[in-house]
Amino acid sequence: MREVSIAKLKLGLPKGSLQESTFKMFQKAGFNVNVGSRSYFPYVDDPEIEAVLIRAQEMSRYVEDGALDCGITGEDWIKENGSDVVRIQELAYAKTGTNPVRWVLAVPNDSPIHSVRDLGGKRIATELKGVTEKYLKEKGVRADVEFSWGATEVKVGSGLVDAIVELTETGSSLRANKLRIVETLCHSTTQFIANRKAWQDKGKKQKMRQIALLLKGAIQAETKVGLKMNVGRKNLKRILSLLPAMKKPTISNLAGDSWSAVETIIDERVVRDLIPKLKEAGAEGIIEYPLNKVIY
Repeated sequence: MREVSIAKLKLGLPKGSLQESTFKMFQKAGFNVNVGSRSYFPYVDDPEIEAVLIRAQEMSRYVEDGALDCGITGEDWIKENGSDVVRIQELAYAKTGTNPVRWVLAVPNDSPIHSVRDLGGKRIATELKGVTEKYLKEKGVRADVEFSWGATEVKVGSGLVDAIVELTETGSSLRANKLRIVETLCHSTTQFIANRKAWQDKGKKQKMRQIALLLKGAIQAETKVGLKMNVGRKNLKRILSLLPAMKKPTISNLAGDSWSAVETIIDERVVRDLIPKLKEAGAEGIIEYPLNKVIY
């Protein structure tokens, strides 16, 4: 593929809760990202990328208006801002901290509110104000929705508001604060997004696609590991029957005619049960190793 020269790609990286996981994801994708404790301009070891730290809540607005060519943010904030952007790649896998989350309506355990219909005339606190108001309108419910700058769970627990709409992954934090979930308003995953004008630029589009491919490969590798082992020819068929490979394992002949080297990629969650079975079936010299990227 012919390389197209481009001006520096202006990339927005999320400051806050997604920052650490995003930096780790980029590192596995092959980009070293470093930033000082008080800086908003990370260094990326790619001369074609100019990065800036922006709150995820604001990212889609700056991407839409062209201040940034592309950025990483949540689907929830794209909806909240009503931003018209290109969704290049969804980034949603568990180990990176970018797995799907949901915004839920929650109330105290002893609250008489049991459905969204019970919220008429009530006060709701949330950071996702626009999405919440739209949801209530669709349900035909009129309530007072106020923007919350934080500590939202405390507000409902202390009686300042009747309900909250809050972000959760497992619901454990809500339960710890003696709150129960009434309804789910929306789900959200992390998105790699682009400005529509920048997406029409051939050079920038090519660069963004390269970044997306590497990020996707890094995320897909999060739940995979590689396995290597030596297997006697007499045990090879049995060993192969045990391997739940992405594709057929790679088999190489070792010196002599009686042994083969077998290499494969499998889900990390099955390794602890699989290795004892492989050993029992005659595999030797078993090596498990981490992966940086898996490109299908």
